[in-house]
Amino acid sequence: MLIRLLVVDDHPVVRSGLVAIIGRQPGMEVAAQAVDGFDAVEKYFSIRPNVCLMDLSMPGMDGWDAMAVIRARDPRAKIIAVSSFGGDEDIHRALAQGASGYLFKDATESEIAAAVRAVATGLRHLPPGAAQVLSKRLAYHELSERELEVIEMAARGLSNKDIASQLSITESTIKGHMSRILTKLDATDRTGAVRIAIERGLIRIRR
Repeated sequence: MLIRLLVVDDHPVVRSGLVAIIGRQPGMEVAAQAVDGFDAVEKYFSIRPNVCLMDLSMPGMDGWDAMAVIRARDPRAKIIAVSSFGGDEDIHRALAQGASGYLFKDATESEIAAAVRAVATGLRHLPPGAAQVLSKRLAYHELSERELEVIEMAARGLSNKDIASQLSITESTIKGHMSRILTKLDATDRTGAVRIAIERGLIRIRR
């Protein structure tokens, strides 16, 4: 069976590299390319690929949202998330949005080919590193939406006073949120909490 792919990535060099890799694999062809999430949704329903390689971090509509839209309209869609992010929340969110596989951007040509073939046949593909990261996720306590909002603002350099002002709550309330954040992330200080939140993919500093 010929495996037809949609390759989605906003970086031309990365996208071209994936296209070249797919082009060298027997039984595979790139049916279309997309540059962002909106383009991916349009191209997906235009060509109906067997497998979609979806970059997660893109301007406008990102890969997570594009997967959600595609899977809502086509629950059988087979999508492999491709990302440089290796945090447990990044991987968990991709799988929760319906990804059938996950690849890191430094994956080898053979790893990419193996993932495509596995997903095309209905299997799920996770590299060993991703599976190991996910296994540790159970040890963490989830942050509430407000706590995520607070740590994201802290990551942008805002003080407790500034965060309180923006959220229209008291500074003592922010201190309470920050104390719970440190406990949940097993961090000793604010800087450490921000670092852990970024590494895990709980928050993203916009490029």
